[in-house]
Amino acid sequence: MTLLNARNLSLEDVQRLLGFQEIYNDSFSSLLSLEPLTEVEQQELLQVRNDFRRYLTAGKISEGQVKFLVIAPLMRLAGFYSYPIQIKLEEDIAEIKIEDEDTIITGRLDILAINKVKKLIEKTFFWVLLIESKNSSISPFEGLPQLLTYAYESLQQQTSVWGLVTNGQYYQFVYIQQGNPTTYYLMPLLNLMESNRAVELLQVLKAICQL
Repeated sequence: MTLLNARNLSLEDVQRLLGFQEIYNDSFSSLLSLEPLTEVEQQELLQVRNDFRRYLTAGKISEGQVKFLVIAPLMRLAGFYSYPIQIKLEEDIAEIKIEDEDTIITGRLDILAINKVKKLIEKTFFWVLLIESKNSSISPFEGLPQLLTYAYESLQQQTSVWGLVTNGQYYQFVYIQQGNPTTYYLMPLLNLMESNRAVELLQVLKAICQL
């Protein structure tokens, strides 16, 4: 029996072991209804950008700082701290057994938002958004294998789930859908440092929170 940690898997490993197929989607509007931001939301978003830029100018930003400086305030702005959404941190995933490969995959997800009203089975709630964070010097794409592996667990109970990999500046959203094969849609890469993309980032987070 081979024991693997999701942190050490490549995208090729994940596609082979878990049967994922990649599709690129060039528009969020095909999956989400994006609403205009209020003036207050835009002002707070600008403050998040400015705070992050100051740290980025000083050098590499750690994974913990990324969570504290940008992910936490953006999730608050998007409504993820309000009922019925609940945030879970550093949760171990259930072991994923790959029978044909005689392999077990383990791991620990960074941030998970669940809906406490949408109960799927006993003690299992609907996964709204799964987030994998990296430090500012790492490309978000390097966290994609982990994100897909962790999302695989949720697809045993629900038909789809949203995922996000970020290094604080760049945000790669992924829409993961159950099927044969299981597919993940790569959405347009968003940059917090670009005004229009930053607005779209918060719009996307708000839309996912309201699903």
